[in-house]
Amino acid sequence: MSHEILMKHFGLNPERAFFDGVMDRYMAGGSLYSIAGVSNVEQETLVELFKLTEHMKSQGDRYVSSFVQSTEGRYLVTERNQDYVVVRNEELPLAADSKMGRKLGKFHFRGRLFEEKVEKISRMGQWKGLWERRLSQLEKAYFSVLENQPADEFERRFVESYPYYNALSENAIQYLVDTELDEDPKPEDAGTICHERFGHGTWGTETCIHFPFHWVFDHASRDLAEWVREQYFKKSQTFHPGMQEFLREYETVAPLSPFAWRLLYSRVLFPLHYFECIEEYYISQTDQQKKTAEDKLERYLKNSQHYESFLSDFYHLSEVPVKKWGIPLVTWL
Repeated sequence: MSHEILMKHFGLNPERAFFDGVMDRYMAGGSLYSIAGVSNVEQETLVELFKLTEHMKSQGDRYVSSFVQSTEGRYLVTERNQDYVVVRNEELPLAADSKMGRKLGKFHFRGRLFEEKVEKISRMGQWKGLWERRLSQLEKAYFSVLENQPADEFERRFVESYPYYNALSENAIQYLVDTELDEDPKPEDAGTICHERFGHGTWGTETCIHFPFHWVFDHASRDLAEWVREQYFKKSQTFHPGMQEFLREYETVAPLSPFAWRLLYSRVLFPLHYFECIEEYYISQTDQQKKTAEDKLERYLKNSQHYESFLSDFYHLSEVPVKKWGIPLVTWL
C-alpha cells in the first residue's frame, strides 16, 4: 500500500524500504520519504505543521522534513478512503558524537523564533488540565475495581498502589501550580517546538530526521523532562552521568531559568509511567500484553523507593542552585 501511494500519487519508485526504529522510510532518488496517515488530523493542524517546517528550514535546520506535493500539486492525498501526507528528507547520517543535549538546545532555539501564534498543537499552560483529567480517569478505574473486588493479581496491586501514586500526582500538580504563581517566566521560557514524547530514538537511529508529526508547541522543559524520564527507566542504576552531561550540553545553548527547572521537575514528578502501565493493561488485547503490563507494574512497585530517592535528589544531581534561587523541595520524598 505504501509503495502504491508513492507510485500513484508522487511518481516515486522506492529503491529500498527500511524501519529506522521510529517508522518505515523509503529511499528514492537519493532522498528519504516518510508517509504520515492524517485522516484524524484537522486541516488547521496540518497548516500549522507545514508553516513550522518551513520556518525550521529557513533557520538552517537540515534535518527537518519537507512536505511533498503530489503529481497533481496537492499536499494531501487520499487512498482507500484514508488521507496521507508524504514528507521528504535528505539522507543525513547521525553524527558520531551524539551531543544530544546541545542539538536539542539548538532545535528549541530555532523553534522559539517562530513569530506566528500556534494554537492547534499548543500545549502551553495546559499541563494542569491534562494531568487532572488523567488522574480523574484513573480514579474512576480505581473505585470501579474496589467496588467489584480485584479480579486478579494486577488489580490487587493496582488497588494497593493507587493511593500512593495519587498523592504523587497531586504533588506534581501542586508543584506546577506553585511554579506558575511564584516564578516570572523569562524571554527564553517562551513556547517552542517540542515533541509529544522526546527520547533517545525520537530523531531516528540510522538517519537524523526531525519529523513534524511528532511535534507539539510547548515549554522546552517538556522535552528535557521526558528525556530524563526515559533515561531513568532505561538504566536506573547508571543514568546520573548521562543525565548530567545531557543537561549541561543543553545549557551551553539555552540556559534554564528557575521557572524552567521547576516546570521540568513538576513533569518528572508526575508518575506518567504508572498511568501508562495501568492504561496499557486495560486496553490489552492479548494475555501476552496483559502479562507485560503486569511485569512492568511489579517492577515499578519493587523499585519505588529507588524512584523516590531519584526524585528527592533530582536538583542535586542536576547541579541546580536551589538555595540561591529559592527553589522549593518536596520535603516528604
